[in-house]
Amino acid sequence: MTASYASRPETSRGRLHAEGGGAQRGPRDAFQRDRDRIIHSISFRRLRHKTQVFIAPDGDHFRVRLTHSIEVAQIGRTIARALGLNEDLTEALCLAHDLGHPPFGHAGEDALKAATMPAGGFDHNAHALRILSRLETPYPRWPGLNLSWETLEGLAKHNGPVRHPGWALREVDAAFPLDLASWPGLEAQVAAVADDIAYDNHDIDDGLRSGLIDLDALLSVPFVADNWRRVEARYPDLPRDRLMPELIRDQIGVMANDVIAETRVRLRESGAGTVEEVRAAGRALSDFSPGIAAEERTLKRFMYANMYHHPQQKIVAAAAGSVVAALFACYHEQPALLPSSWLAGLPADEPGRTRHIADFIAGMTDRYAIARHRELIGPVDLPEGF
Repeated sequence: MTASYASRPETSRGRLHAEGGGAQRGPRDAFQRDRDRIIHSISFRRLRHKTQVFIAPDGDHFRVRLTHSIEVAQIGRTIARALGLNEDLTEALCLAHDLGHPPFGHAGEDALKAATMPAGGFDHNAHALRILSRLETPYPRWPGLNLSWETLEGLAKHNGPVRHPGWALREVDAAFPLDLASWPGLEAQVAAVADDIAYDNHDIDDGLRSGLIDLDALLSVPFVADNWRRVEARYPDLPRDRLMPELIRDQIGVMANDVIAETRVRLRESGAGTVEEVRAAGRALSDFSPGIAAEERTLKRFMYANMYHHPQQKIVAAAAGSVVAALFACYHEQPALLPSSWLAGLPADEPGRTRHIADFIAGMTDRYAIARHRELIGPVDLPEGF
């Protein structure tokens, strides 16, 4: 049974394109179909070769965008179930939230944003909406995956209201208005905080595994130190390396339980009893409590200082950004090098020309971008190991 404030497929605002008259493929509701369309999309499959933290990692055990998205979905669905929300919509939002990332993660995005600034820039979140609404074309009668309004709204606003949308999101919103100035439903809010929980903790796991951070330094973070003491107390005779996975699991549990409890408090305080009242509440109703939010910010500062901005990572990121910048310049100056299907759709004028080339590059996986750079420009100078 779902709660009164949950999103309901039977009261969905529908899809942009009517789908009547086609075959019904199994007994699924609107949000289940959205989730399945995302899973079966080309863009979702490409996430297996897109950077999460480590660019083109040599180790098979490091996360990539695909594994990260699956982990976010697991956490999001657990929280949604505890709160009586729609689990299928939550899962769809979690699985799709990173579809718009270009190759090489944030390094690739920064390079693509700089290259496309004269045409309005690039934003990975808006690009996910562009992919799902226009660029993927698996259906014969319309572009995009034709997802329900609630899924598109949740992806557009999972981090809160969008006051100043960029060009890509404005295009999607003009075709199918998403009420960008309001808060989204709780399923989208849960997806956003599940993303934080997943990458906070799984990036710790990858950072320890890689050697970029060590446990003693990590234990300077009070939240981590508190959880570590509890783990050691349960298993006093086991070596440290056996306890690290337990630490990660405990921290995920602490954060998820905090979100569930805090959401219940905020729902009571707000009096919101329907999804529309959630949207009109004027603030996030699903988030960390103030105490855990402060702890999480401290943890993030540690991770930025010691891992994301680690000198070795910065060298790799600069090299990866150069690959994206060089590919954009190459295709913009010599569009005949584009694959024939992309060349056929190339607009003659700006900003369409720049945006079209950016669409092509954003869809590349890390290894495809490296291969195209080697073919068209020359060797790629990416340091070994990550």
